[in-house]
Amino acid sequence: MNKKNKIKIVVNGKILTVNLNFSLKNLIEKLKTPINKVAIELNEEIVDKKKLSKIFFKNKDKVEIVHFIGGG
Repeated sequence: MNKKNKIKIVVNGKILTVNLNFSLKNLIEKLKTPINKVAIELNEEIVDKKKLSKIFFKNKDKVEIVHFIGGG
């Protein structure tokens, strides 16, 4: 694929190369992440999960996906 159609984002500290029109929803699906068991932060701001398909990445965006873990 053409390099100019790709961007680099950082997901949980790891660099990932994705297509230019890659959404947050696409990322969650690619990572097979159970959406109801995570919190998502984009560039240090919590993301409303209802808007995942409307949020598209820009070059050098930083994503943190935090899994909830039960315990006692």
